[in-house]
Amino acid sequence: MSQKLTKSSTDKALFGICGGIAHFFGISPFIVRIIFIFTASASVWVYIILAWALEDEPTL
Repeated sequence: MSQKLTKSSTDKALFGICGGIAHFFGISPFIVRIIFIFTASASVWVYIILAWALEDEPTL
């Protein structure tokens, strides 16, 4: 079963995008958030698109 990129339901500041990306790649959400901050001019649009397009993480 392949892993799917989803919004995080547990590690979220706004919509769970950075937490979901961090979980998908197996890295710290802090690192993903820092990357989004340093690339703010482009990442704002990416964040908005991902917030709209990604599904919520399934709850068990």
